[in-house]
Amino acid sequence: MNETPIHVLVVDDDVRVARINAAYVAKVPGFRVAAQAHSAAEALDFLSVHPVDLILLDHYLPDENGLDLVRRLRQLGHRTDVIMVTAARDLATVQSAMRLGALQYLVKPFTFAGLRTKLEAYGTLRRTLETGGEAEQAEVDRIFGALAAAGSTNDLPKGHSPTTAELVRQVLRSADGPLSTQQIADRAGISRQTAQRYLKLLERSARVSLALRYGETGRPEHRYTWLPSDGS
Repeated sequence: MNETPIHVLVVDDDVRVARINAAYVAKVPGFRVAAQAHSAAEALDFLSVHPVDLILLDHYLPDENGLDLVRRLRQLGHRTDVIMVTAARDLATVQSAMRLGALQYLVKPFTFAGLRTKLEAYGTLRRTLETGGEAEQAEVDRIFGALAAAGSTNDLPKGHSPTTAELVRQVLRSADGPLSTQQIADRAGISRQTAQRYLKLLERSARVSLALRYGETGRPEHRYTWLPSDGS
């Protein structure tokens, strides 16, 4: 049975990046690119005539930021789902995106695999909700967990261990404050180089925040903090 494709509007001020993201979307079964827009005004003009199911939205647009665009869409009655795809990684922006109803937040740069995972999770969520009816608690938990699972440690690049990723994750989650790479390595029982590899993955997926602390030597020390989210 052929399912109705999920129509996606790709919004990014960089024409080249928009083209790449659109190509990524087109490679995921069940998804179809409706159009590309390079400003908030272009996106609004298109949506006024052509409703879509999902917007892949950059935050940094030339006429207004992505979150302001989402606010305007909601005021106009558009209920289109939104996945933020942006280099903006400050916590205030992430939190605002969550409060405005963004279903996912993908930090640039990212791989095709990273975007595919989130789109597939979104597709699963839509299919579940389209069945209608009422849900028991187990079904509600599954619905709310569908998107959270897209950022789990099970989706790792080749050569990375889910067990090691989970070790690093648990060290960060149980910490009382920011930890250095060496502290994380010591607590996880792995080498500093290994810890760095997994911390970079977590940072790219917006699961940790990175801050620099300058000591007496003048060299900055990287310190990591876990960013909690639903299902984590």
